[in-house]
Amino acid sequence: MGVGGIGIWQLLIILLIVVLLFGTKRLKSIGSDLGNAVKGFRSAMTDADKAGDDNQDPKRLDTAKSEQTTDAVGASADSASTKPADKTKV
Repeated sequence: MGVGGIGIWQLLIILLIVVLLFGTKRLKSIGSDLGNAVKGFRSAMTDADKAGDDNQDPKRLDTAKSEQTTDAVGASADSASTKPADKTKV
């Protein structure tokens, strides 16, 4: 048995029907178009990966800065809570 329970003879019959329906020239153009699409997709993915690596460093810096700011705000809030309350403010 072949792929998914389909034997070699069934695959050859399907291939023959496809060739009769579309013709060899049309199948060749479809194959080349499909190949070009796969190449374009792969190049776009590698470009996105390269661009993603470059863009991640500033994001990490922004995240680190926001964490430092949050820590500083938390520390000032802690120090403010230990001071006695000023009763003259409304």
